[in-house]
Amino acid sequence: MQVNIAESWKHILQEEFEKDYFKNLIDFVKTEYQNHTCFPKGDNIFSAFDFCSFEDVKVVIIGQDPYHGVGQANGLCFSVHEGIKHPPSLINIFKEIETDVNIPYPVSGDLSRWAKQGVLLLNATLTVRAGEAGSHQKKGWEQFTDAVISKISEEKENVVFLLWGGYAKKKGAKINKNKHHILTSGHPSPLSANRGYWFGNKHFSKTNEFLQKDGLPTIQW
Repeated sequence: MQVNIAESWKHILQEEFEKDYFKNLIDFVKTEYQNHTCFPKGDNIFSAFDFCSFEDVKVVIIGQDPYHGVGQANGLCFSVHEGIKHPPSLINIFKEIETDVNIPYPVSGDLSRWAKQGVLLLNATLTVRAGEAGSHQKKGWEQFTDAVISKISEEKENVVFLLWGGYAKKKGAKINKNKHHILTSGHPSPLSANRGYWFGNKHFSKTNEFLQKDGLPTIQW
């Protein structure tokens, strides 16, 4: 089965593409996109993989669903297109970066600049129906993204996984804790952040400390 995904991931995930659940998932997604407005745009569904090759993965951030508002989702978790108003979770991410690593709050919410440095920005579910959060959950995407996390865990070493909130922490069960670095905290959404579970986690400086210790280039957040 042909999936329009970056070459470096094709051989890694080919086995997954051949499985019945994935074929059913693709049929479901095609039908949804034909009959409803869905996000992100079709050619952005696998953007997380297009911007960050398997070889380059140093950091993995796990999100849940793509944004379901018009013009927001661009295929990278927590990221929005250039010129789009920053959603609340992204605002809190940038605020934490500001205090943690002293980088001024950015104009653009497009995180492809991180992805190009080796940060895989992976949503657990890669598509969503407009205005309907969670509408494409439990259709097969979660199994696929579990397989992605397992492959990274098995075939790479010293990757920094950032697990924010209960949902991401559950996905972390696939990670070999003896080979990789895992940082957990509350989710950056206002609900969690305002209760004190997000701000001050210093995940951005801690990530760079791990990368430095492992002799890898740090991330320019």
